Amino acid sequence: MKKIFLSIIISMTFIYSAISAIHFQEYGISLKLSRDFGYSSGTGDIQGLFSMKVTGPENLVRVEFYIDELMIGEATSAPFKIQFTTDDYPGGIHTMYAIGFTIDGTILNSREFKANFVSADQGWKTTQRMIIPVVGILVVAILLAVVIPAVVTRGKITRLPLGSERDYGFHGGAICPKCRRPFGLHLWGMNLGFSRLDRCPYCGKWSVVRIQSLSKLRDAEKAELTWSENEIKQESEEDRIRKEIENSKFQE
Repeated sequence: MKKIFLSIIISMTFIYSAISAIHFQEYGISLKLSRDFGYSSGTGDIQGLFSMKVTGPENLVRVEFYIDELMIGEATSAPFKIQFTTDDYPGGIHTMYAIGFTIDGTILNSREFKANFVSADQGWKTTQRMIIPVVGILVVAILLAVVIPAVVTRGKITRLPLGSERDYGFHGGAICPKCRRPFGLHLWGMNLGFSRLDRCPYCGKWSVVRIQSLSKLRDAEKAELTWSENEIKQESEEDRIRKEIENSKFQE
């Protein structure tokens, strides 16, 4: 009885091992579909230029690629990859899979997966439905960041004395390239990555500016007095020359 029971266990173990080996061989390669150019809904609808790529064991030497029952090509070296265009096939559901061959003659199959080939017109219409809301959100963001603040904060700050030390707040400060005065960045300024589009509250001009360190902002505060004095001197010199020219006319 024990011998019979032991024989059954050994037989079941052998059968299980054989089934496991068959399963490994059946799905011994991995097939992936990637979009090179075109449309993919993310739910199975595709259109355009796509690639099928296979990965497998080191002794894999050849891969055949199939759409439905038609072999569309093969690859004999890594990367095992082939391109195809959905427009070359009738619209509808298609099954894609691959068959691999190892150096010792073992045949390895990939899992099958299905995709719905749609027309270029249908793909473009679906893409438009996806893009339009995004563009709408972007337009609203621009209005909130540029137009509304420009209307609400119309005018300039003139009461702050030149050279005054100021608080730049949570967002930090920048130096206006137009009037050279440092100012605190606004919450509604548009983030452009390493720069921001913001409005100087002193000259009222919009500029693309970079966040500056506090030490540079303090230096810019001190520089306000220097360039202001220079401008006053320059204006005084221009007035002096203008007066001399006018007086010379009367002398003649």
